[in-house]
Amino acid sequence: MPVALRGLGLAGAATLLAAVVTAVVLAGFSLVSFPAYGNSNVLRALTVVGQVAAIALVMLGILSARAGEQPGGRSALVRLGKLAAPTGSALLVAATLGIPLAASRLYLHGVSVDQEFRTQFLGRSATSLGLPDMAYADLPSFYPSGWFWLGGRFADLAGLEGWAAYKPWSILSLAIAAALVTVLWTRLLRTDLGAAVGLASTSIMLAYGSPEPYGAIVALFLPPVLILAWHAVNPTARHAGRGAALTTTLFLGVSASMYTLYTGLAAGTVVLMALVATVTAVFAGRRADRAEDRGTDRADGAHPAREPLPLWLPSVRLAAIGFGSIAIALIVWAPYLLAALRGTPADSGTAMHYLPDAGARLPLPMTAGGLTGWVCLAGLVWIVARAWTSRRAQALGLGVVAVYLWCLASMAITVLGTTMLGFRLEPVLIGLLVVAGVFAITDVAGLAVRLAGRQNGTDRPAAEAADRRRRATAVVGVLASLAALAHAQGIPDHLHEEIRLAYTDTDGHGERADRYPPGPESHYAEVDETIREAFPGRRRTDLVVVSTADAFLAYHPYLAYQAVTSHYANPLGRYADRNEAMLRWEDATSGAELHAMMDQTPWRGPDAIVTRRSGDGYALRLAEDTYPNDPNVRRFGVTIPAEAVEGPHFEVHDVGPFAVIVVR
Repeated sequence: MPVALRGLGLAGAATLLAAVVTAVVLAGFSLVSFPAYGNSNVLRALTVVGQVAAIALVMLGILSARAGEQPGGRSALVRLGKLAAPTGSALLVAATLGIPLAASRLYLHGVSVDQEFRTQFLGRSATSLGLPDMAYADLPSFYPSGWFWLGGRFADLAGLEGWAAYKPWSILSLAIAAALVTVLWTRLLRTDLGAAVGLASTSIMLAYGSPEPYGAIVALFLPPVLILAWHAVNPTARHAGRGAALTTTLFLGVSASMYTLYTGLAAGTVVLMALVATVTAVFAGRRADRAEDRGTDRADGAHPAREPLPLWLPSVRLAAIGFGSIAIALIVWAPYLLAALRGTPADSGTAMHYLPDAGARLPLPMTAGGLTGWVCLAGLVWIVARAWTSRRAQALGLGVVAVYLWCLASMAITVLGTTMLGFRLEPVLIGLLVVAGVFAITDVAGLAVRLAGRQNGTDRPAAEAADRRRRATAVVGVLASLAALAHAQGIPDHLHEEIRLAYTDTDGHGERADRYPPGPESHYAEVDETIREAFPGRRRTDLVVVSTADAFLAYHPYLAYQAVTSHYANPLGRYADRNEAMLRWEDATSGAELHAMMDQTPWRGPDAIVTRRSGDGYALRLAEDTYPNDPNVRRFGVTIPAEAVEGPHFEVHDVGPFAVIVVR
């Protein structure tokens, strides 16, 4: 228990330091008016300065921990190292994301494509302590709410609107996750190795997963949790692995509340692990029986074989992990499941209907070249070479196998008209291989350091050997730091398009961060004011708005009459039926007829419609799923006749390029 309490205390301190570091970076850089990242190299230069400070802090933690863990070392140095390393990882996140985006109020990818619905979801979450659907009225959320609910609480605490909280919450949550995963690694491994692995996995997460922050958090924890899961279902002794089983349970439950795809992969990997552990136990039991039949003993001084595990143990541990994680996940999923069980009409859902080019081939990052590709290749070689002797290699290897099995299943299941989104697992695969690659490099570096203390196959004199090994260790440390910096300072280039959109999209204040003239979104505030004036005393969260104007509902937390696309729509919201109802609006010939059409649907009708004038009518833009085509979304228009919004039921207000139709 004292060990567990020390671990929790370290995690708490690391979380606090990560929050402080992130707040200092975000707040400090908000006080200066910087030029847009794409228009100047100022923010690029400052980003590198922050990254150097972050890597230096991690190296300080490594050196401090190594000094403290030496015979006669001071425990205070070890504690300093265990706090400096996770703080450095958090600073790397804050510098790599916060500084390039310092002149923008928007996060990576702005509010384009998927970031639009994510911003909308956070805005809705900031208006309720419950778990509301991101779009529809009177429905529980279908999309996992964990990260968004916490983001809503952050927005309330910081006094920010949901869209304005999205960037700082994304960076803050990623920084805290980076600090915590580094703490976890330093608990699983020796401190210096854990700090190095934490820094490497954080850097990879920033490059490949940061545009989807809640998914990146789950992916960041997958490698260490899979190592724990392997110990849980295949422990070294019958009563070992209970703490690992508890940690795995907590992770799967929490991750299911945040990102279901990665949780599904993790759960599938644990099932694969349990199967492999059971088969291994069967063969181990047979070998033990044969040895007993032959009367074999260990009197020759050989190390005794590990006692075979009971055949039931992996299955029992798996069941405990499964039921426990499901119980945790139900905190978020129960409202939706209860609504579905009550027989609420639902669509089949199209969330899995996406097959881009990357989804039609297996990801092979180890063949891509460059620093990341070479480290991935080293990791693959290490996994294969150490598969029979290292439990870490076994766990990471099973994770890699699970990713490829998932990708193959995703491609095979296309014959049934859907996919399993296998292409989205590439960040997880890269993370697993890079972690293994760090272990491989550590083994090679350790061999080089040991060889430095030898000459012609024999040990040098003790003092000379120690001096040469210290020098070799210093060389290894310098090379590792340079490699870390080389990768880190290339991350903004890797995220060039995502950063560009953060500066070119018009934000919720009607401004573009690159200081070019804003788009029509600059009129959203007037549209919002028009709607609110039409319904005095009613909150935005009580008004249903039809809006096909990009990002209006991401910036203003009205209820949506229709979701952005069917792929993120709540199946209980009946996306296809709503589209059909809106298509019928084109046929209305009078205000009374259109109003009757709106009243006759089983869901709440609109209180306002945000449209654009188009000839003699008012145009809306809808979307439909076109899978298996790529792109998988087709946009098409619906025009409401001008005569259909005449009469006492409708009021039309022109606001810039928009026409706001108020429904009475």
